[in-house]
Amino acid sequence: MNVEGLTSFIPENEIAGWLEQTRNPTKERVREIIQRSLDKNRLEPEEMATLINADSAEMAEEIFEGARELKRRIYGNRIVLFAPLYVGNECINKCEYCGFRADNTEVYRKTLLSEELVAEVEALQDQGHKRLIMVYGEHPKYDAQYIHDTVKEVYAVKKGAGEIRRVNINAAPLDVEGFKVVKEAGIGTYQIFQETYHRETYETVHAAGPKSNYLWRLHGLDRAMEAGIDDLGIGALLGLYDWRFEVMALLYHTIHLEEKFKVGPHTISFPRLEPAVGTDIDSLSGKYAVSDFDFKRLVAILRLAVPYTGLILTCRESTELRNEMLSFGVSQIDGGSSIGVGSYSQQDPEAFKKSQFLLGDNRSLDEVISELCDAGFIPSFCTGCYRKGRTGEHFMEFAIPGFVKRFCTPNAVLTFLEYLNDYAEGETLKAGLRQIDRELEGMPESKAKEELKTRMEQVRAGERDLYF
Repeated sequence: MNVEGLTSFIPENEIAGWLEQTRNPTKERVREIIQRSLDKNRLEPEEMATLINADSAEMAEEIFEGARELKRRIYGNRIVLFAPLYVGNECINKCEYCGFRADNTEVYRKTLLSEELVAEVEALQDQGHKRLIMVYGEHPKYDAQYIHDTVKEVYAVKKGAGEIRRVNINAAPLDVEGFKVVKEAGIGTYQIFQETYHRETYETVHAAGPKSNYLWRLHGLDRAMEAGIDDLGIGALLGLYDWRFEVMALLYHTIHLEEKFKVGPHTISFPRLEPAVGTDIDSLSGKYAVSDFDFKRLVAILRLAVPYTGLILTCRESTELRNEMLSFGVSQIDGGSSIGVGSYSQQDPEAFKKSQFLLGDNRSLDEVISELCDAGFIPSFCTGCYRKGRTGEHFMEFAIPGFVKRFCTPNAVLTFLEYLNDYAEGETLKAGLRQIDRELEGMPESKAKEELKTRMEQVRAGERDLYF
């Protein structure tokens, strides 16, 4: 872990200064900033701080509506679906908030054997999943080669109509050579959450283990980029420190990546602290607990601040809150999730003892999809951009001019039609077909629409994995 020469690119005093200088913003200034975002510009720190300080109910609603409109313009009605797959929960860190921490004796330690990993993937394929994020504790056995090998094993599993087409990674930061090894497995996004960007807080809650090195983790995704992984995910665990600071820091991290590598993160995550076995969350969050109102505000502000970055909302949150937040910022969610190691393929009454935290949304994937359709969204299992090389800077070439809908909506329709034909029945099937009809009705007549209809007929005839 050589951090010689590394410095923090999170200017804590500057963040505090912006939050102080932009207090009590005028309605006119807030509206100017929202319009700049609607013109598809990434916001500057002063502008984000202004939106953070626009905390009245009236101004919050204008921010919500701005986020809704921006999401409609860039992402349409798509909601990308995925599932987490926990490979192992052994860990040598002592993060105070995490159920996996090394000194938590109440957690049952488990690393999936090869046949158990296959069984988990088959169970996920039986649900209809095509996109996974594989999660690993930080432990010497989960090195770059291990991650590479388990990813390759997942891609090799085929059951019936099932296959996994994209594997993302949530694991410890690696060195450049390690990232190169993992890249060879054909991964999608590599996620590294800083947890908290506030250095003093970070060093307090990460008192021991390799994760205690703030700068090594902060520069982890720089090393991933240097290794050729240009699809990156950042995030902060809300509740460890002031959410206002954390959201500003996420923007500064985005700016750092843009300035150094000409491309920002592909996704941003913003999980809140949740209870975990053997963990006293209440003593950690205290005054920094994030209310539902502020949580909704910060997601809308992030949507406006980084128009082309995907926002991920997981099953940590309740069904009701997730449904509400889909309209004004979120572009990816998980469904049918289980975070106990080995808990997809077997019913385990004590799965929580193998889990990192507790879930707030326990709906099946079928239930999630049915409710998405009823709310007017088109579920998507698309992996086209990744497999066509539209990642990193190449993704931005398509995204910034507003071309995403040309690829993403048709690909969403095709992958969703696959799901309906292969897995859905009853009311979910009916709701899904109605939603596809609505999407087609909303598309202008064009050669692209005719090509989509042709490919839809191919899917109905049994062809699979068609995408633009």
